[in-house]
Amino acid sequence: MSQVSTATIRKPSLVEVCRVQGCVIGALILRELHTRYGRENLGFLWIIAEPILFCAAVAVVWTAIRPPHDHGLPVTAIVITGYVPLTMWRHCLMRAVKAFEANGSLLFHRQVTPLDIILSRVVLELMGTIAAGIIVCVGAILLGFLKPPADYGLLYLGLVYQMLFCLVTALLVASLSELSELVEKTVQVVSYVALPFTGAFSMVDWLPQNYRWLLLWSPSVSNIEMIRGGWFGTAVHVHYDLWYDTWMAGLLLLIGLSMTLRIRRHLIIQ
Repeated sequence: MSQVSTATIRKPSLVEVCRVQGCVIGALILRELHTRYGRENLGFLWIIAEPILFCAAVAVVWTAIRPPHDHGLPVTAIVITGYVPLTMWRHCLMRAVKAFEANGSLLFHRQVTPLDIILSRVVLELMGTIAAGIIVCVGAILLGFLKPPADYGLLYLGLVYQMLFCLVTALLVASLSELSELVEKTVQVVSYVALPFTGAFSMVDWLPQNYRWLLLWSPSVSNIEMIRGGWFGTAVHVHYDLWYDTWMAGLLLLIGLSMTLRIRRHLIIQ
């Protein structure tokens, strides 16, 4: 009798917990895909097609209205290397707004947590945008608008930090939009106003030296500088602060996780 009781109350190991939560997040991703895109027309492929259309449209418009080169770099290459990480951030941000309320019924299941919901949405957006970015970049290379990356290590480092930045901002916005209607209504406006501070359409070296620190306050600028440094190599002079980027991401991640783990008490689940 005592052996049965001991087996019943055995706590799962960390590996078992991670495996179960991984399955939960995978199921939430499939549910999100089915709910958002259905199975008609392109179906799930819209998660990749949507960023491709945005990026291609912006690249075509910039190539048509601006000189072929800006600060010695092809305009098309500047747009692609900036707009793909920008799209990644904006999509994660917008999908985080009211994400818990939209999936409130799922929280009746014991194994589904608010953290699982936001992780599933962020992972889905990151996978879709990265796949779209690979297709756009390969297409631009084949058409002669872009050369292959010069430093893959720096390119991947910038992408990893940008993905981490997308996650922490999504965690913060997901919780804050549940607590404040003002945050919910102004996120899109703020994301547009913040465009000059993302580094997507400009580089730090293009600014006068006295004003460069303003852009470097934004982690996104450092991330995109690393991405461009990895792509263009010695053709550009990039500015980034890896130490500042690391502790800022760590601090925002702690705040975001803390808010997400405590948000359930503020949710009205129907």
